[in-house]
Amino acid sequence: MNIELAREQMIGQQVNTWDVFDERVLAVMREIPREHFIPAAWQGVAFADAPIPLPHGQWMLPPKVHGRILQALEIGPNDLALEVGTGSGYLTACMGRLASRVRSLEIVPQLTDFARTQLLAVAVNNVGVETADAMQLDDQARYDAIAVTGSLPLYDERFQRALKIGGRLFVVVGQAPVMEAWKITRLGEREWQREGLFETVIQPLTNAARPPEFVF
Repeated sequence: MNIELAREQMIGQQVNTWDVFDERVLAVMREIPREHFIPAAWQGVAFADAPIPLPHGQWMLPPKVHGRILQALEIGPNDLALEVGTGSGYLTACMGRLASRVRSLEIVPQLTDFARTQLLAVAVNNVGVETADAMQLDDQARYDAIAVTGSLPLYDERFQRALKIGGRLFVVVGQAPVMEAWKITRLGEREWQREGLFETVIQPLTNAARPPEFVF
C-alpha cells in the first residue's frame, strides 16, 4: 500500500466530501499517522470509509466522522479539551495537536494502554489518558471542547455542564436507526445553544442511560 497516497485519498474522497474544509483539521489528519492506531489485523483497511473493530467490542469511527468532530469543536491552541471514549487514540492524538491539553477517558483498560503507547510513539505528549467511566463525570472541571465518541440513547446534560462559557460539545444522540450529531455551545452559566450537524449511527457509550424497552 502507498500510505501517503491512501491518506490523501482518505482526505479528498471521504473527509472533504463530508464538508470538512478547515485547514487546521485537514493538516492534523495528514500529520497524525492513522495507521499507527489500527489493530494489526486491520491494517489493510486503515484508511477505509468504515468503522474498524477494536478489542472488547469497541469500534474506531470512520475518518469522515473524525473530521466532522474536529471541525465542529473548533479547538484552539490554548484550549483544554476532554474526550469521552479514547478508543485506539487516533482522535485523541488529533485533539492533542490542536489543543493546549487533552484529558481522555476510556472505560476499557486494554484500550487505555494501547492508546498511551501509540500516543507516545507519535510524540503527542500533552494528553492524559485515564481508565474511567465517563458516566461518573462530575462538574468540578470545565473544558473548552468536549468530544463524546459514543452515542447517548438518552441525552445526558452532565457533558454540557462541563463546558466553560463559550465551550463546544460534540455528541451523538438517539437510537439506531435514527441518531443525530449535535454541536452544543455554552452561551452563559445557564444557557446553551444546540445545532444539529448530521445523521449517523454509532455505538452507544458504555453505561449510558437507555429508554425503557416497550413491552406488549
